[in-house]
Amino acid sequence: MTFVHLHNHTQYSMLDGAARLGPLFASAAEMGMPALAMTDHGNLHGAYDFWKAGRAAGVKPIIGIEAYVAPGSRHDRKPVLWANGGEDDVAGRGAYTHMTLLAESNEGLKNLFRLSSLSYAEGMYYKPRIDRELLAGYSAGLIGTTGCPSGEVQTWLRIGNYEAARQAASDYRDILGPANYFLELMDHGLSIERRVRDDLLRLAGELALPLVATNDSHFVRPEDAPAHDLLLCIGTQATIDQPGRFKFDGEGYWLRSPAEMRQLWAELPEACEATLSIAERCEVSFESSDLLPRFPVADGWTEESWLRTEVYRGLQRRYPRGIPSDRIERAEYELQVIVEMGFSSYFLVVADFIMWAKANGIRVGPGRGSAAGSLVSYALNITDLDPIQHDLMFERFLNPERVSMPDIDIDFDDRRRGEVIEYVARRWGSDHVAQIATFGYIKAKAAIKDSARALGFGYEVGDALTKAYPQPLMGKDAALECVTNPEHERYRDAKAFRQLLGTSDDYQRVYDAARGIEGLIRQPGVHAAGVIISAEPLIDHVPLWANKDGSVITQFDYPTCEALGLLKMDFLGLRNLTIIDDCLKEVKRNHGRDVDLLALPLGDRETYSLLARGETLGVFQLDSAPMRKLLQRMRPDQFSDIAAVLALYRPGPMGVKAHFAYADRKNGREPVEPIHPELSVALAPILDETYGVIVYQEQVTKAAQAVAGYSVGKADLLRKAMGKKKKEVLDAEFEPFSAGMRRNGYSEDAIRTLWDVLVPFADYAFNKAHASAYALISYWTAYLKAHYPAEYMAAVLTAEAGKSPDQDSTPAYLAECGRMGIEVRRPDVNVSGVDYTPVPGGILHGLGAIKGVGTAADVLVAERAVHGPYSSLPDLLGRLGRAANRRVVEALVGAGALDSLGSRAAMLRQYEATADTVSDLAKREAYGQLTLFGSGLSLIS
Repeated sequence: MTFVHLHNHTQYSMLDGAARLGPLFASAAEMGMPALAMTDHGNLHGAYDFWKAGRAAGVKPIIGIEAYVAPGSRHDRKPVLWANGGEDDVAGRGAYTHMTLLAESNEGLKNLFRLSSLSYAEGMYYKPRIDRELLAGYSAGLIGTTGCPSGEVQTWLRIGNYEAARQAASDYRDILGPANYFLELMDHGLSIERRVRDDLLRLAGELALPLVATNDSHFVRPEDAPAHDLLLCIGTQATIDQPGRFKFDGEGYWLRSPAEMRQLWAELPEACEATLSIAERCEVSFESSDLLPRFPVADGWTEESWLRTEVYRGLQRRYPRGIPSDRIERAEYELQVIVEMGFSSYFLVVADFIMWAKANGIRVGPGRGSAAGSLVSYALNITDLDPIQHDLMFERFLNPERVSMPDIDIDFDDRRRGEVIEYVARRWGSDHVAQIATFGYIKAKAAIKDSARALGFGYEVGDALTKAYPQPLMGKDAALECVTNPEHERYRDAKAFRQLLGTSDDYQRVYDAARGIEGLIRQPGVHAAGVIISAEPLIDHVPLWANKDGSVITQFDYPTCEALGLLKMDFLGLRNLTIIDDCLKEVKRNHGRDVDLLALPLGDRETYSLLARGETLGVFQLDSAPMRKLLQRMRPDQFSDIAAVLALYRPGPMGVKAHFAYADRKNGREPVEPIHPELSVALAPILDETYGVIVYQEQVTKAAQAVAGYSVGKADLLRKAMGKKKKEVLDAEFEPFSAGMRRNGYSEDAIRTLWDVLVPFADYAFNKAHASAYALISYWTAYLKAHYPAEYMAAVLTAEAGKSPDQDSTPAYLAECGRMGIEVRRPDVNVSGVDYTPVPGGILHGLGAIKGVGTAADVLVAERAVHGPYSSLPDLLGRLGRAANRRVVEALVGAGALDSLGSRAAMLRQYEATADTVSDLAKREAYGQLTLFGSGLSLIS
């Protein structure tokens, strides 16, 4: 006879559960279990992956949660002291008990989503908690149990209050229904389990409640116990040998076999049979829905007709002298693809928030990624690069032969990115918008360091092992395998690590422990840029959680959200847009002119002269020393050169010296040679722009069209297949490719030569649309540096202020100012602003850029703007109050910002003499005790 485990903690019970989904279901299938449940602590992060893995293994997945339940209202923010005191108070002195909930139906699954989401939004107090009221509102389709020994019923029983336990069980029976509430029995050899068992059986008789046997599973096999124990130490920051640390007492916390469970509960066979009947009742599915946001249109219009109208209005703005015929043709083609794919509303939604950002003075990037290849995006002001002028492919963005979600990523001024997200939430409803969860995995080096620390070894043990570990790190699951598996691709690189293991048993012990925890999830995080916008309330489709700052995040990661029909858009903050915006404001202030970046000619001689000299410190993407050397070698003199250098300055192309080939061929130092003599004519229109070097992904696609007769959609699919580097995939793709070339009269030598060139380049060739869009930002920043050097460098220096020392390039930029003949003057409390400011003859150092001043600079400048210059140090101290602490004053004095008020030594002596008075003033000010005339130090000038 079999058994179904209904209480299992996967690795999504982070730093507590150690059960990986693959091995978990493999073990269940091996033991003949028909179903398996997940009941992670307080969250549903892994629900979809669990469901998918179960179906793949042929084991029915049951979605559940071990919920945290508030003892009173979920809104209460205080712990509850359970009656009778004693040792059992420890369980109740917190603010929650446990309860197991399983989804019987899709309605129950949605109610689980709601309960989990609201537990974060409304019940967060140490843990995300529900209460009776919430459960009663969303109980349909759910099966519940009394849970583990930390459940409410068991807690009351443990402290001897049978009537309170009976009332709790009765309450939950009434909420869920008598057939849907079970008394959960566990046996891990613990006294607290045995102490309540008889009373649970008594409750079963008195309340006619069914029993169910479970096992509190936290890992898959008995041999996983040490890794799980280590994981608990990492989660509690304890060491294995630390007295009194948190650990699991008893035994059997793995996926016990059906025979073991049947034997364990031989006297109560009905408790085991209940697991099968519950499993038979539970049937849930995850279905993909069309959840793309719907754009509201006026009566008599459709999204498609509205989009077409907006596109042609945009084209008229872009081409005021008349829309060229090739643009009309391209627009019609793109509109057809967009409409057929069902993405009309998507484009309108994106255009809406981008236009709002621009209308509100928020600088938006000209494009990012493959979306820059779309003329519709250009017409709607989503991008600012004419794709036809720059020969960009729409199919790299949307392939008509493979329906997939569009992916438009947008760069914003990084100071104001949040405003755009707030607008989107207002526009479409806060319940329709959320950020996206990510998961932080324990990777190889972290696993080694964590294991060494938890095992009680000194820092030097983990440090020695991680320094010997081969670089770069590999994927999240099996990187450490490279050390011992000769078949692993990085086995040879791990020789030094293996030698180190042989020098000490301690090293081997740490390595063995690390392998047990590598790839487990450490904690959830928030996607740096991703935002979900849904047509329907998100809580109906995915569970949500709330960050400490109140922001709403999906509990699922992006691949899961996408699989369910939700669309992600990346709202990225780009520091260089901030630099551009600051620079243009100063140009307006100092020169009285507005610089329209979109109207700049792309052939400015001074800009290309700066680029050719490699004087690009501070220029977007062209800042590094090796890049500056490459620019000097290439000597760019047209816009396409900037796009090419961005695409070529990457490990793949640089590994085969493609960047040097482009530079040398451009300047006549190397001949331009065809890939194969038979291909010179066919590939010339594709490769002439890049001097015969394959630089862009789109060139791979066009080559397949030109020589093998592929359609544009199939050619892009070929490019993607080439990039996967899987032999079986490549072998399958080579057949139609070679057949197509043979039909066009090419020899086997030409076929193989081209294939051998295209395959590696398909992997590391760059997206031309992205390279061109980012090249436009590079050109803008180079133009501004060439024509408005003081304004531009002031903006660059401001952007560097506040960075950590290892990231701060301020010294390099100050040196660059010196090379350019721009004097950076020391700060002055009576002249300087918060930021670096261009002034006649140079740049004035910003007060906010002085290390140690921080936000006091804002106070200082604001006070000066209202009441005028500072006359003395006591005047400054009195007017700034608490903002003028010792650190701030010493930083201002050291930077020379107070030199206009006296000597630095005198300033420091004066500060010491007045510090106590100022400190007293600050305290009195905080308590509202200062009067207008009551201080010896003037608060106004």
